[in-house]
Amino acid sequence: MDLVIRDAHVIDGTGRARYRADVGVDGGRIAAVVAEGSGARPTGRRVVDADGLVLSPGFIDMHAHSDLALLRDPDHSAKAAQGVTLEVIGQDGLSYAPVDDRTLAQIRTAITGWNGGGPGSTDIDFSWRTVGEFLDRLDHGFDGQGIAVNAAYLIPQGTVRMLVLGWEDRAATPAEVERMKALVAEGLEQGAVGLSSGLTYTPGMYASDAELTELCRVVAAYGGYYCPHHRSYGAGALRAYEEMVTLSRESGCALHLAHATMNFDVNKGRAPELLTLLDAAIADGADITLDTYPYLPGCTTLAAMLPSWAAEGGPDAALARLRDDAEAERIRHVMEVDGADGCHGVPIDWDTIEISGVSDPALSRYIGKTVAASAREHGEAPWVTARRLLLDDHLGPTILQHVGHEENVQAIMKHPAHTGGSDGILHGAKPHPRAYGTFPQYLGRYVRELGVLTLEECVAHLTARPAARLRLPDRGQIREGYRADLVLFDPETVAAGSTFEAPRTLPTGIPHVLIDGRFIIEDGRRTDVLAGRAIRRA
Repeated sequence: MDLVIRDAHVIDGTGRARYRADVGVDGGRIAAVVAEGSGARPTGRRVVDADGLVLSPGFIDMHAHSDLALLRDPDHSAKAAQGVTLEVIGQDGLSYAPVDDRTLAQIRTAITGWNGGGPGSTDIDFSWRTVGEFLDRLDHGFDGQGIAVNAAYLIPQGTVRMLVLGWEDRAATPAEVERMKALVAEGLEQGAVGLSSGLTYTPGMYASDAELTELCRVVAAYGGYYCPHHRSYGAGALRAYEEMVTLSRESGCALHLAHATMNFDVNKGRAPELLTLLDAAIADGADITLDTYPYLPGCTTLAAMLPSWAAEGGPDAALARLRDDAEAERIRHVMEVDGADGCHGVPIDWDTIEISGVSDPALSRYIGKTVAASAREHGEAPWVTARRLLLDDHLGPTILQHVGHEENVQAIMKHPAHTGGSDGILHGAKPHPRAYGTFPQYLGRYVRELGVLTLEECVAHLTARPAARLRLPDRGQIREGYRADLVLFDPETVAAGSTFEAPRTLPTGIPHVLIDGRFIIEDGRRTDVLAGRAIRRA
């Protein structure tokens, strides 16, 4: 055998109790799992002593924003060092395929706060246009060698709508719906695993439930799943969840709820209501899973807080409205008094909006401060500061939004349908620490320190359960014949190193990570191995 991992405490991903075993790897797959005392011990060309360490399947990040980071950064330790061996990208209805020249330029501007890659950047050759071409680009990676970790892709519904309708806030015609359905089918045939939506982001939020249901029928026919960032995580959150459950039932499409949580003061302590809703639907036969990140603040772009009508027509139109004093005052009133749909129907509290990144380095003085704090420094109203930032940075600022509740986070992560997703935005000077810390945060804080989950339960949430959602027949468990995507970690020391003050700090207690039996992390350090590829729908 190529490798034997000796005397590991195996947690195999199924949720069953750990056991001591030797695990042999050959040709990129698990070739032998020999429990202690059950037979002849395997031998290999290389042996790793795992005494005291847990061996688990590689972690699957069900909600990642590494769409460009995988192509830009061959090291990608932000995820590799956490034990992540597979990321699901194309999230929240906005990503880079399928596109045409017009749409690509617009999407690069619209989500530069998530990924960089704005129209002026030259660090990536945006030569693809279809989903298949983008997946091929991931396979090729750096000089034909691949990418740091594996990646699966969701077709972004907002990008599809942008391609067919532009940024218009109107119902799609029957012909336009058929065109969108054809694009979704094409992307699924080319290897995408499902469809995502960002229903508080333009232009995806302009779609009606009927339109979304038609697209989801196509996804269901291909055995994919629908992953919505639904219409509200604040006021009306439960109604928004109900809407997605109904859509799933009517379309027959499996449902995976993105970064499922209940935020803002209006939802404090209300997670049990959400779980009751989901339990009833699952008991009635609905196929539902969800993901969460183990932190309280959210993270998005400052432009996402705007009311949807302010962004109709695309980024240039939004900037024009912000320059117009009368239109800007109208935007302010909706955001601060009525509660914009971009801010989940809740009047914005500028003390909860912290600037975490900007595209223009000249604006870096705002990073790490709330909009309210910067406004006080300048002796002006918060909206004046926010408006100036949006204009000067061309919609580029990213934010941390401090609106979460610990009791909700803990209740939801214990649900049997739960999986882990970082929602990690890697771009910006001060990203959310979840980008570098989600998986060790689960293992260290929520397992070892708080006991919210047992270690076996938590590993199942991070491995076999997401692999089942993705319908991967040979990943997510330690079982003979499965891919040797593996993590060795110390259950007594594993911890997230990233904090809000130092968000790019790598975790501790994860000495080894393998993809297809190749070490991408060895003795706690990133190797030069690029073992990742695009994982296409079976």
